[in-house]
Amino acid sequence: MHIKKNDLVVVLSGRDKGRRGKVLEVQTGRSRVIVEGVNMVKRHVRAGSDPKAPQGGIIEVAAPIHISNVRIVCKHCNQPTNLSTKRMEDGKKTRICKKCKESIDK
Repeated sequence: MHIKKNDLVVVLSGRDKGRRGKVLEVQTGRSRVIVEGVNMVKRHVRAGSDPKAPQGGIIEVAAPIHISNVRIVCKHCNQPTNLSTKRMEDGKKTRICKKCKESIDK
């Protein structure tokens, strides 16, 4: 996966197109990510079944988005970008921004 937890991403399609948020979870088997504050849905919760709402009720949670509908935002050029990988001198792989050629994993 080219997107990791705590990366800043922008949504490319859907009702939240253009919104930015931090990745909270990556579901590799389903190729989906959960982004903070994006794709919010309402869940009806029974009393005692969820620690977020012990009395029950309707809560808003972030639903997963397909990984193809988000793009990572470079820290240096502050633009949505594709990634490439490069081996450093010490043998570690790092993700490189295609626009400004800077490392994203610093």
